[in-house]
Amino acid sequence: MSAPAHVDPRLLRAFVTVAEELHFTRAAARLYVAQQALSRDVRRLERELDCELFVRSTRRVTLTADGERLLPYARAALQAQDDLLAAARRSRPLLVDLNSPGLGTHREVLHRARERAPGHELMARYESGLTWAAGELLAGRLDATFGRFAGLAPAVRAGLDQQPVRYEPMAVLLPEGHALAGLPEVPLAALAGETVYAGAGNTRTEEWTDLARQLFDGRGITLAPPVPLAVGEEEFQRVMARSGNPVLAVVSFPPLSGTVSRPLVEPVPLSPVSLVWRKGMIHPALAELRRSAAELAAERSWLERPLDAWLPGLDADVMGAHPMSRC
Repeated sequence: MSAPAHVDPRLLRAFVTVAEELHFTRAAARLYVAQQALSRDVRRLERELDCELFVRSTRRVTLTADGERLLPYARAALQAQDDLLAAARRSRPLLVDLNSPGLGTHREVLHRARERAPGHELMARYESGLTWAAGELLAGRLDATFGRFAGLAPAVRAGLDQQPVRYEPMAVLLPEGHALAGLPEVPLAALAGETVYAGAGNTRTEEWTDLARQLFDGRGITLAPPVPLAVGEEEFQRVMARSGNPVLAVVSFPPLSGTVSRPLVEPVPLSPVSLVWRKGMIHPALAELRRSAAELAAERSWLERPLDAWLPGLDADVMGAHPMSRC
């Protein structure tokens, strides 16, 4: 007997079903195929295995000795295929880094995806910074994250895919006693002479510091020097209170204790947010995450830019052309 290189599982299923029924008509009904098609499949398998599996007569069908011997192996092969397909349907959790618990845009997208796909597990991580998360994506230790895609090196971007989610207006967190804290909005020109913290020295958030540096350039705003890396909201709040410097943020970031959050205007600086994942990655929950991001962007007009928006040219190119708001 010569062994074939591979066997079509459909042929094995035809063999096993006929062996169980010992009747081609009943077996064909079980498989929802025509009896002629079932007979052809069994004959093909016999040719490929170079052996006879059944003895057929006008009154009965019986297994040959080779059929009896090969039947448990065929059943085991089909069970292995069923186990494989079941394992594939039980997808592992999708690991999504939200950067920080305080970032509302990222959290809203994740919550919408969980509502859309209750059968999938989407696990949140809070590791902070697209620069760091990009390396985790490429290494396969993380599945998706959010952030400023243009802030990554071109070689890193080449291994990733992205979907624009939002142009998020930027804000400044001010100590409650700060001279600008009483304003409903803070013009950028009013920050001239100020030293503003934007993550300098934090290697995980270099894309954010670079955006701040471009925003501050030529406006008389000083980028605050590095401070000890604070892990967790309580530690970050303590370190910021010690420095007393305003903090560059986005409008969805909640104010820390002892501070007030004020949107920046004249112009309105935008933080471009993309959903980012590893190129070529396939996961059913990623598809739901992408749909949720697109839905929210459309519902909330997240991809519209105000007429007086500030955005670096590279970011505008990476995010693509989107309509300008009339407001």
